[in-house]
Amino acid sequence: MSKSLVKIAHVSLILGVVSLVVAGCGRKGDLDRPSTPVEQQNIRKSSKPGDANKDPVAERPFVLDPLL
Repeated sequence: MSKSLVKIAHVSLILGVVSLVVAGCGRKGDLDRPSTPVEQQNIRKSSKPGDANKDPVAERPFVLDPLL
């Protein structure tokens, strides 16, 4: 293979890995409308009776949060 083809393959591999990493960032949960009050954000409506008694998960800061 020529050097330019190898270089293109390396760049595309790096861009692919970076795009997967960036796509994996974010908060786990349902999408909320911007007008949703903070108290009601990311509350899942469940039909199971045992799920309603679970405590909400505490917010954990993430390294990339300041960028958002």
